[in-house]
Amino acid sequence: MAMSGNVIRVMVVDDSAVARGYIISGLSAKPNTQIAGFAVDAADALQKVGELRPDVITMDVEMPGTGGIELIRKLLPVYRVPVILVSSLNLRVFDALDAGAVDFVRKPDGTQSKEEFINTLAQKIVVSAYAKVRPGRPAQAARAEVTAEPGTPLGPRPAMDGAVIGLGASTGGTEATLEVLRRLPADIPSMIIVQHMPPGFTKMYAERLGRICAMEVREAVDGDELHRGLALVAPADFQCRVVRAGNRYRVACKPGEKVSGHRPSVDVLFQSMAENVKGPMAGIIMTGMGRDGADGLLSMRKAGAYTIGQDRESSVVYGMPMVAFDIGAVQIQASCENIAGVLLRRLREL
Repeated sequence: MAMSGNVIRVMVVDDSAVARGYIISGLSAKPNTQIAGFAVDAADALQKVGELRPDVITMDVEMPGTGGIELIRKLLPVYRVPVILVSSLNLRVFDALDAGAVDFVRKPDGTQSKEEFINTLAQKIVVSAYAKVRPGRPAQAARAEVTAEPGTPLGPRPAMDGAVIGLGASTGGTEATLEVLRRLPADIPSMIIVQHMPPGFTKMYAERLGRICAMEVREAVDGDELHRGLALVAPADFQCRVVRAGNRYRVACKPGEKVSGHRPSVDVLFQSMAENVKGPMAGIIMTGMGRDGADGLLSMRKAGAYTIGQDRESSVVYGMPMVAFDIGAVQIQASCENIAGVLLRRLREL
């Protein structure tokens, strides 16, 4: 839907009058947002959306009757409007992203102030207004969880034992990263993943990837040693770096300032790989707004890494991979469905 000038019209869908009130009040104070209207449940939202024609919808995941996930599946085939989830610490947020929502924020629960929540939500609204909306899998297909379709095992290859793969993503990245990982074999070289995500959700996301994918996936802990068959998800609110430990590598997950606007930052991970990884390495930059990871990926390429960028067509937001491509950091572009194949072909050449 086209925006009216630079003002983003937002529809708020939440059954809680208190939550609606502070979201509407907070967003109304932002210069680039305008409240188009609100809805109190799914039926109300479906009735109003055609008339209100919002640019972005914020939506509670848990609502009485038809919940947020079911509403998204009904809404998006008819109205291609970006949906941002407003969720408590709940695994169902990933089902809603699978259904086609573009991003989510964590409800205020004592870990952040309402002001911080509104600022984060307002930032995500600006990004989501430019997102490419794709309806998720049909409800019938979604009842069965996505399964792994791993490539042929790489087998014993000494050159791969010390190889390290870094992957960074932001808006739209949870499902795009899944599309990559579920196509990789169990004996993939060590991987580190930075996905911009609120605290608490990275552990759940890692567990979801671990249930689906062939390799072991878990949230990184400071000092974890990298090895083949292990993919680590950087914990939210920590900067994650690859460091040498003799002839091995470990991850260092430490508090620190935001870099490129993020903690964890893709740039921090990629820059540490460029400086510390002495064997084969690969960097993958995926969907997201801004330029986090672009400079770090360029450093990786200059240090001899193989670099892959997600293409425009499959990116929810073609920002980070576009900047990386424009500055010469990307050697090859591919869709999220094809990145695994591109990576495996390169690895088999080692």
